[in-house]
Order: sequence, then structure tokens, then C-alpha cells
Amino acid sequence: MPPAIDRRRLVRRHNPVLTSAHPTGVLTVGNGDIALTVDVSGLQTFPSFHELVPDPHRVARDGLSGLPEQRPRDFDADDFQIPLRTQSSWGWYETRPDRELRIEDTATLYETSRGPVPYLDRMGLQRAGDPIAGEFVPGAWYHFNPRRAHLGRLALVRPDGTELGDPAALSDVRTELDLWSGTIHATYVLDGERVSVTTVADPHEHRFAVRVESGLLPRGWGVAWVFDEQPDDLAAFELPLANKTVWDERTPGHWIARRTVEALAYSVGVRTTGGLREEGESAVARADGAVVEVVVTLTPDHHGPHGQAGFSAVLEAARTWWAGYWSGGGAVSLDGSTDERAAELERRLVLSQYLTAVNSAGATPPAESGLTYNTWSGKFHLEMHWWHAAHFPMWGRGRLLERSLRWYHRALEAARATARRQGYRGARWPKQTDPSARESPSHIGVFLLWQQPHVIHLLELLRGEGHGRGESFLREHYPLVEATADFMADFAEERDGSFTLPPPLIPAQESYLLDRATNSDPTFELAYWSWALGVANEWRARLGLEPDGEWDRVARNLRRPAVLPDGTYAALATPPLLIRKDHPSMLMALGWLPDTYLVDPDTMSATLDSVWERWDLQSSWGWDYPVMAMTAARLGDAGRALGALLLPSPKNVFLPNGHNPQMPGFLTIYLPANGGLLAAMAHLAAVVERGAELPGGWVITSEGLTTLKASQR
Repeated sequence: MPPAIDRRRLVRRHNPVLTSAHPTGVLTVGNGDIALTVDVSGLQTFPSFHELVPDPHRVARDGLSGLPEQRPRDFDADDFQIPLRTQSSWGWYETRPDRELRIEDTATLYETSRGPVPYLDRMGLQRAGDPIAGEFVPGAWYHFNPRRAHLGRLALVRPDGTELGDPAALSDVRTELDLWSGTIHATYVLDGERVSVTTVADPHEHRFAVRVESGLLPRGWGVAWVFDEQPDDLAAFELPLANKTVWDERTPGHWIARRTVEALAYSVGVRTTGGLREEGESAVARADGAVVEVVVTLTPDHHGPHGQAGFSAVLEAARTWWAGYWSGGGAVSLDGSTDERAAELERRLVLSQYLTAVNSAGATPPAESGLTYNTWSGKFHLEMHWWHAAHFPMWGRGRLLERSLRWYHRALEAARATARRQGYRGARWPKQTDPSARESPSHIGVFLLWQQPHVIHLLELLRGEGHGRGESFLREHYPLVEATADFMADFAEERDGSFTLPPPLIPAQESYLLDRATNSDPTFELAYWSWALGVANEWRARLGLEPDGEWDRVARNLRRPAVLPDGTYAALATPPLLIRKDHPSMLMALGWLPDTYLVDPDTMSATLDSVWERWDLQSSWGWDYPVMAMTAARLGDAGRALGALLLPSPKNVFLPNGHNPQMPGFLTIYLPANGGLLAAMAHLAAVVERGAELPGGWVITSEGLTTLKASQR
């Protein structure tokens, strides 16, 4: 038996440390349902320094003529910024349009073999601030609403209540995130005085605590809770937001703010060891001595926060939870490796475990930028839920994935309604949505299919972990499996004795959006359909039910994926067959998925070679490298799997805080890349355990990792 991994040493050797200010130099504390992102001050003192700056190289296009080109560019961290926000799973607001809008006005009828089918596609590819054609106004409003709210901000302020503005005011900076305890410690010199700040999030409550020690405090400096304006740009057809704050003083050191942003109502309780003073819409904590502690508790109503907790209690709760997090579940150490890239890969693995626990482990599926800041209005993309959270059961932490399963049950009726509206049985899950489960109009998203089987895949990963092997788990979640499989079987069409995935559709590789009315039989989705329908019948067998004949017939008789003349898999069976940009999604049919009868390993090996040699990596995404690694691992090539995870590319760079930037001015962090990295390492560790040979210079020691076995359907 190999020696146990020294987990504390493994984790702490990758603590991120900031020694100067940079627009990406942020750290986050949180618990999966709420998070607070700070700058080098240990607080949120310099928001404008971190605010997004439009990318000067971006070509603004509506996307109707295809995905916008991404111009070749080397990676430069100075192209990116990460905003300072406080966000939650429950805090959402809607803007008010200046006219009546109906979601029915976003639909187009597409002719299919079963008759006209409506899709909510009247929406170009816009981002906040882009001009929006009048015909797309309803689609744009429903696409961008509701929006995840920025709930407020903790900042260091001067005696007169003004904020600093420029981080150059700080010197001798050292700001460290202690991963083992989930605690940020910042020290620096400001106005001639040493400042020490400790910031932490409660692992169980929507609460943050800070402790500031400095000679500045007796001079009148303080810590403010600031209500900022919502940072998301308003379109011309949206009315200005209605904001209101009412402070209620309970004691000199305990105030409660009742805050409204349009229809969103929430409360913020501020407790301090000093005294509080209202300054505008902010509450400023000041102390006569050199130490002040502030605890901020947020609740999604106007009843005010319940319970009390001081700084020490929050700090101890965080220390206990995070030590348990790192001590339990899986771990991977690359100790003993002599390859110069090993330390970097291990750093990415450790930081990704922290970032996904903070951002991607809440009561709803996460946004692609988690709780750090808004991309796509902070909505979550269900096709990305696997990438955010599938690694949790693979690393023995399935309980963190289970937190979001209740949302699928709440959303089930909305998904059934979508299927009924389109003439299908079962439940059709949306691509982009929010806690309401309302589908967001899109000329791309509403045609995607690959999110449909995800809930079956995630549930099967939980069952495989052993976390949910009991019959109660199966019975509780079987309604999700059944409704999903019913839609999948009904969507497939029988032609000449085999089943096809018919148009309109867009595969996971969204480059085929222009051909959505004719696209059919994408390689990955065919394999996913077959595998997931087979697993759905396995669930029936475990519950003592007879197999569903239609599910079985579709699963066993889907068309085989198209093969190109060079002996590699096409992306789909209809022209243009393959575009070497965006996601190499055909690779996901083996590796990301267990084996199916539809996929030939030799053909997939040739496909991986072709992607490696000829793919446009500038147009790729951060999770494409884990895709390549999982396929290589399933083919037994551990060396290529490692190479894929570390492939030099502007889309495969991880910042000192562990974030993976993608698109300047918009997508400056990308959590699916972090989750994908962890999932890929679970696949790689599995094949190494089964005897796959590692290249020279590499040693991988793993504990507690699992994947779905290759021998499954």
C-alpha cells in the first residue's frame, strides 16, 4: 500500500498569495450558496480597479450569420479583470421594460416530420451594451432576465467615509488564502500604518465575518457595508432600476438593512464590536481601539437575519468545515514527479477543488462564473452542470452535487410543459435558465440536446460513488430519470429500422448553428442517447420494474455515427460534417462517456490524433482539454492525457488564484474548466490504477477517486 497523502501539506503548499494589485488579483470565500470576492485589501475596497473593461479586439456581431470569430492572440493576463461582487443562489432581480413584452413573441415554428414545432429562438447573440434590433427586444429581455444580484460590498473607508479608489495607496502587500481553513489573511501598509485583515465565510449560513487590526482605526478609519448600484448594463428599452434601503438600528453595534431592488427584497444584518453609523445607504463600523470585527448576515426576505454569531464562531466553523472537506473525499498528489509541469498541474487540481466548492455547490446549478460575477446575467446553463459538478461524486464528495438535485424536482413541471408545447412526451430540460426554470430565448441554446441526459448521468455518478445506492435514493429521483428518458425516446425518430436524432438541433459544438434546420445525428449525442436510455432501464430493474420497451428499442437501434473518408468521426451526419473549431465534441463519445456499441475505439483514436494535430485551439474552450484527456485516458494513453491537460493554449491558462480566463471583457473566469480538470484527473487516475504506463518523470498518487466503469453500457 502506498503511504497516505499528507493532505494538509498537499493543500497548503498551493495557497494563493497576492503581493501586488492586479485586476485579476482576487480571492473568494463562500459556501456554494453565497460568496464574497475580495481584492488585495482583504475586503472589496477597489471595485473600479477590477471592473470589466470592454475587449478592444472584440467584433460585435449579432451571431445570426455564425459564431463571431475569435482573433488569434497570445494570452496576456492584463487583458482580463475579475469584478468584486457578493452573490447568492437566491438573490435575483428583474428589470422593467418600457413596453409590454410576451414570451410568445420570441418563438419560431420549425417544420418537422411530426408537424410545426415552436422554438424560442428570436434572439441574436448579444451581450450587455450591444445594440438590439427591435424584433429581438422580447427575446433579449427574457434572455437577460432575471439577473443575479450583487448584494453589497465590504470596504475599508477613510474617516470622512470616502473610499480609497486606487490600490497604489497600499504597500508591502501580502494577501493569502489559506485553503485548509477557507480563510483570507491580508497585511499591508496604508497611510503609514500596518493593516491586518482576516476574512471568512460561514460554511452553513449566508454570513461573512472580518477582523481588522490597525492603528488606522483609532484615527477614524472604518469598515463599510456598501450597497452599490447593480452593475449589469441596462438596454435602451429597460427603465431605471428602483432601489430602496431602510436601516433599522437594534443596538449601537447591530443594524439591519431592508433592501429592495425592483421586486427583489432581502435583509442584511451588520454586527460589530465597535459602533455603526449610517452614511448614505452604507453602514460604517468604527472602533475606538485598534481592532474591529464585523459580521454580515444576509437573508432572502425582510424578516431580518435569525441567530447570532461573532467573528470567532464563524472562523471556527469555517476551519472545521474546510478541514473536513480536505480530509474527506478524494486527493491526488504528484509528489515524486520530476517533470517540471507536475507542480503546475497539482496546483490547478487543488485550487479547482476549492473554487468549485465555493462557487458550484449550491441549491441550484451554478452559473459558468459561479457566484463570482455575472456572465449571461448570472443564469445557469444546464449543459454545463456536468462540468461544474460531476467531479464531486468522482472525488467522493457527492453530497455537494446532491444539494442542487432538488432544483430539478422543482423544475420538472416546467420541463414537462416545454415538451408538451413542442408535442413530445416527458420533460425537455432548458439550456439556459434560473431558479424559475423558465427557458431563455436563444437562437442557439433552445436547439441544444446534450443537457437532456445530464441528470441521468449525474444521478448514476452518485449511485456509483455509493452515496445513493439505497432504494430510497432510487425512488426519490426516479421521476427525473423517467421523464428525461420519455422525452429522449420520443425525440428520436425511426427511419428504415434505425433511430435518428432529427432536426432542428445544434450539437454541443455550436459552430453548426446556421444549419440547425437540417442538422441530424451528431456523433456525441447519438452515443449519449444510447447510453443514458440504457441506464434509465437499469434504474427500472433496480426498482423491480419491467424494462421500458421503447427506451430499449431506441437505445439499441440508434444510427451509427458518421465517419469521414480519413477514418475519423465527423461531428454530425449532415453537411458540413466537421468544422475544426469550437468544441471537439465527437471525442466525448468515448472517455467522457463509458463504452457504447456505437463507438469504435480505433476510429476514436484516429479522431483524437486529428484533433491534436489540426484543431483551432484559439476557438476552443477551457473544458475541451479535459475532453481530450478523458478520451486519451479511456484509450489507455496516460501520457497524452497529461499532455492534453497541460496543452499550451491561450484557453488553457490558470491564474494564480486558480481561475481559467476565456474571453476578455466578458468571460474572465470559467468554472467548467476547473470541474472538467478534476473529472479528467479521476479518469486518468483510474487507468493508472489499472496499469496504464505513465511517461517518465511522472508519479501520480490518488486516494478515493471513482469513475463510471468502462464496462458499463
